[in-house]
Amino acid sequence: MAEVVIDTNVLLVADGQHQDISDECLSACIARLEQVKKSSTIVIDDEYRILGEYQHKLSANKSNSVGGVFLKWLLQNQTNTAHVAQVTLTETAQGFFDEFPEAELQAEFDPPDRKFPAVANAHLSKPPILQATDSKWLNWWSSLADSGIRVEFLCPADICRFYEQKFPDNAVPDLP
Repeated sequence: MAEVVIDTNVLLVADGQHQDISDECLSACIARLEQVKKSSTIVIDDEYRILGEYQHKLSANKSNSVGGVFLKWLLQNQTNTAHVAQVTLTETAQGFFDEFPEAELQAEFDPPDRKFPAVANAHLSKPPILQATDSKWLNWWSSLADSGIRVEFLCPADICRFYEQKFPDNAVPDLP
């Protein structure tokens, strides 16, 4: 069973909470979450930083919401090692982790995003991070890959479009 770390924006896109995304992106996020529930293990931290962020942005009580349904499934299975693996992170300062794969790169990350590479790096299998729409990750995936952490971009056309809008003076980096 493959392990994955899932950035919150994948759940938000699947939930319909992200504006200006393509139908392909929405379908890709929904399909990937369904695949995770059936045949993958989601990796989270044991102090519930990731789970807490999911709960802050989604409602597990919305039965017609894809992200909410996934969150409810995750909450129900958080101690089921067939579906969820937990790793320990060592927070050295607010939002900084010993387990982050590349110390110099950590400061470039938005503090809420740092936990995802740290969790991936703390797990023995170094699972990929599923990313939907945060275009800043296009600047980081290569350095993360050099440290053994893969980023799986579920919405390549959308994320490149968002990058062009956010950084109009920069060329869009290559995707993995």
